[in-house]
Amino acid sequence: MAITSNVLLSSPGNIYTSSGDTVVSVMYFVNNDSTARRISLWALPSGATVANVNYQVYNGVQIASGDTYVVDMEKLVLATGDHLMANCDAHGVITATISYVGI
Repeated sequence: MAITSNVLLSSPGNIYTSSGDTVVSVMYFVNNDSTARRISLWALPSGATVANVNYQVYNGVQIASGDTYVVDMEKLVLATGDHLMANCDAHGVITATISYVGI
């Protein structure tokens, strides 16, 4: 099992790229701001962009100030080159931590 962590930007940015077949088992989105913030998340096959809304997994999920939003019920299986992108309605206030394992 491995983890990676990234701070979300206000524009969609890459938060994880699979270097082989992997299972994303849990994602944590921590709001470090003093106000509620909204995040969006995309699960994209290799070569796809966020312009295709068919790949959006979460849209405008609100996270209260100081709270953590945990995605642990859904598992994502990613192939080589597949990636996760996310953004927040404010630059640099949400931290995304992803736990994954190779298969």
